[in-house]
Amino acid sequence: MKTTILSAAIAAFAVLLAGAGAGRAQTAQPLAAKTIGQPQQPKLVPSMIVLNARSATLADGKLVLDGISPNAIIFADRPVRSAGHALTAHLLEEWSDKAPDSFAKYPPNATVSAFSKSKKGAVDAVVVLKSPKLEGQRLTFDVDVLEGDLAGGDGAVSVFTDLINLPTARRTSHRSAWYAGAP
Repeated sequence: MKTTILSAAIAAFAVLLAGAGAGRAQTAQPLAAKTIGQPQQPKLVPSMIVLNARSATLADGKLVLDGISPNAIIFADRPVRSAGHALTAHLLEEWSDKAPDSFAKYPPNATVSAFSKSKKGAVDAVVVLKSPKLEGQRLTFDVDVLEGDLAGGDGAVSVFTDLINLPTARRTSHRSAWYAGAP
């Protein structure tokens, strides 16, 4: 008896679905998109970029980040106070020669901060980041060391860089997704 009632219910539901589909096909009217609020173009703001990795070495004009996170943290300063993430691979497009204001032409400064187990703190270096190469979980930059070093930095590392003072705000095709809803 339960099987018969269940079969009848399924058959009735199937008929309702078929009827609803047939009605929609006959009217052939597209569903209207719903807009909430006033659509606006996202505005780009100067932002900080943070790359994280398990470890780093800095020697012979190279910064090597091993165990690089697949995404970077992006955050803006006041008054915007927005934050988001970008895939590391997409972020590296900032160094493309395609844009007139690319990091390839205007390489950014960055602070590299690595934990030191022996010093029970962190060691820091300030560098200019050039020519990134991502191979699996290893990201290598050519660098000019401005000050400091990573001697004793044998733990997790963060690289802080920014987009401040660039001639043009527009950069990668993925940037519009970094700050969904930014004013």
